[in-house]
Amino acid sequence: MHPFDHKLAQASCITDVAGLRVGHAQMQRRATGCSVVLVPEGACAAVDVRGAAPGTRETDLLTPGNLVESVHAIALCGGSAFGLDAATGVMRWLEAHGYGLHTGAAQVPIVPAAVLYDLLLGDARIRPDAQCGYDACEAAMQAKASSGQRPLAQGNVGAGSGALVGKIFGADRAMRGGIGSASITLEGTTVGALIACNAVGDVRHPYLGHLLAGARQAADSMVMVDAYERLLAGEAPKPVIAGTNTTIGVIATNTTLAKPQLQRLAMAGHDGLARTITPVHTMSDGDTLFALSTRQQTQSPGMLVLTAMANEAVALATMRAVLHATDYQDAQTWAPAAAH
Repeated sequence: MHPFDHKLAQASCITDVAGLRVGHAQMQRRATGCSVVLVPEGACAAVDVRGAAPGTRETDLLTPGNLVESVHAIALCGGSAFGLDAATGVMRWLEAHGYGLHTGAAQVPIVPAAVLYDLLLGDARIRPDAQCGYDACEAAMQAKASSGQRPLAQGNVGAGSGALVGKIFGADRAMRGGIGSASITLEGTTVGALIACNAVGDVRHPYLGHLLAGARQAADSMVMVDAYERLLAGEAPKPVIAGTNTTIGVIATNTTLAKPQLQRLAMAGHDGLARTITPVHTMSDGDTLFALSTRQQTQSPGMLVLTAMANEAVALATMRAVLHATDYQDAQTWAPAAAH
C-alpha cells in the first residue's frame, strides 16, 4: 500500500470544519440534484474560476475589494444553467430562518452558486429547482441534529447525482463521476473540500498516477484508456460543447482568513484538481472552486501550509467522488438520454 493510501480509508470530510453544515437533495425522476454548504451565521468567502465555460451566480461579489464580506451558503448544482434556480430555494430557507445580510428593508441571504452539466442522463427537462435547494438545506440541518454530520454521503448524490467523467471520446464511453469530500487537520486547523466531479477528462490516483475512472475503449467495453496519452498520440477528441463538463467545489477552513487569502486557498485547490484530472481546466469545462472561512479560531499554520492542505483535501475529495460512484454498467441510471 502506498503511504498515502490510508487517507482514502479515513472518514474525514468537509463537515470536520466547525461552523458549517452540508446537505444533499436529488430530484425524484432523474439523476440530478444539488448540494448545499450552509454557514447561516456568515463566512468570509472567495472564488477562483479556471474552466473556460463556467455557470455561476454571485461570484463577482467575492472578489477582494468588493463590499460584501460574508456569504450564508454555497450551492453546488446539477442541471446546467437551469440548476441555478436551486440557489433561490437556499435563499428562501435562509430568509425563513432569519439569516441574511441586514439591509434595513430586508435580510438578504448571500448564496453564491456553481453548476455542472448533467443533462445527458434521462429527461433534460427535469433539473434542480428552488424546492431542491430548500430540501438540501433541510437535509443539512437534519444530518447535523441526528449524527453530528458524519459520515457525509458521497458518490451519486446531490450535485454529483448525474455526473460523468471521461467524455473526451464521447459520452457513450464515459464513466460515472460524483461528489466526494475530505479534510486535513493539523494542530487544530482543519481544511476540508467538497468536490463534484463532472470532468471531460479522466480521474487518476494523485500519488500513483493510475486511472481510477474515465474514457473506455468502447461503449460495450470495461477497459479504460488513457485519454491524455491518446490525445498526445494524435487521436482526435469528439466535438464537445463548451460548458457540458465541469468540476465544482467548496474548500473550507476553520481558521480566520480574509478574502485575498481565501482566493489563494481556492487557487491552491485547483492544483489538487490538476493532480487528479487529465486534462483539466479545458475550454469545455467550467471548473470553479469556492473557499470560505468559518472564523472559528485565530491560530493558523500560515498560508504556505494552508494552501498545501487545500491542495491535498481537493485531490482526496476528487478521488473519492469517483470511488464512491455507481458502477457505470448500471444502464438504467447512467445511460445517456439518446438511449431512452
